[in-house]
Amino acid sequence: MGSGFSKMKKQARQLQDQLSKMQEEMKTLEVIGKAGNGLVEITLNGDKEVIKVKINPECVDLEDIEGLEDLVAAAFQDGHKQLADKSPMGSDLLGNLPF
Repeated sequence: MGSGFSKMKKQARQLQDQLSKMQEEMKTLEVIGKAGNGLVEITLNGDKEVIKVKINPECVDLEDIEGLEDLVAAAFQDGHKQLADKSPMGSDLLGNLPF
């Protein structure tokens, strides 16, 4: 039993190291969410913080502020989805465990 427990402790330590490495990688990750064929772009970091907002002046219509608001929300959602797709936490990490 001793060697089995030792092996599980080693695997748990390796998993913890992998998780720490992935968390560090996510901190440096940046994605650009786009909407309206690039009329609005929002840059998010791996912590889901907004880094930059870029709005093409062509889509600014004082008669349709609601349309611009929709584009900003859609760009944020696109960026958020990209982060989720790139997140190692979205993958099945537990599938590699021996139990």
